[in-house]
Amino acid sequence: MIHPLLTQDDIDTYRRDGVVLVRGLFADHVETLREGVAANMASPGPYASNNDKAGETGRFFDDYCNWQRIPELAEVVNASPVAGVAADLMGSRRVQMFHDHVLVKEPGTSMATPWHQDGPYYFVEGEQTVSFWSPLDPVREATLRCVAGSHRWDKEVLPTRWVSAAGFFPDEGQYMPVPDPEAEGMRIVEYEMAPGDAVAFNFRTLHGARGNTSDGRRRAFSIRLVGDDARYVERPGPTSPPFPGHDMTPGQRLREDWFPVLLDRS
Repeated sequence: MIHPLLTQDDIDTYRRDGVVLVRGLFADHVETLREGVAANMASPGPYASNNDKAGETGRFFDDYCNWQRIPELAEVVNASPVAGVAADLMGSRRVQMFHDHVLVKEPGTSMATPWHQDGPYYFVEGEQTVSFWSPLDPVREATLRCVAGSHRWDKEVLPTRWVSAAGFFPDEGQYMPVPDPEAEGMRIVEYEMAPGDAVAFNFRTLHGARGNTSDGRRRAFSIRLVGDDARYVERPGPTSPPFPGHDMTPGQRLREDWFPVLLDRS
């Protein structure tokens, strides 16, 4: 039985393109998420950044791995339909929490979110992965942009630091340079979205976002989930998020005491 928020066409699109729009995924939780984002910004975690970059205007705040200390975010992770939708999109019996991410572009923020794939930053690999990016304000120009089919590329894109554009890891040929999707004529998928809508995309889907040149805020909440085939993998350097002291070994499922199972249909 497919989740009521999805159709079979949505599932087929997700697996073919690595991205699909899920209308209203967090529609019943928008105010709770707004409160959670406000709490996060008032009390940032150790990974918080304002992405200060020379020549850029405005404020681009982002922070991650806070859901277990901010009750409003924990409520949405556990009470929203996100796990059931994730299971159907991934074709997975199990859905395991990886981490959350808050991204806020204040009015007049010129900095774009650079093109990147999430997967190369992470210590997890597998085909059954999904990120949900949900705006808490109406978005059009500052919406998420994804390159269709990029989750099937033979090589992953070199992860870079957003402000300096320096490589996150040493590259010994295992990564491809960050492409310019517009200049290279790639198919970019983007949506005009209402608060609570969500873009679902694979960890290996190339994505980015323009700055926010509007006179309104662009608050967004993202949650990253993994499925049956996801396993711990070592990278050439410290990952983002790092999760120090996890003690996992290559090929192991993510430890459930740190990364809870949200749904198990087995």
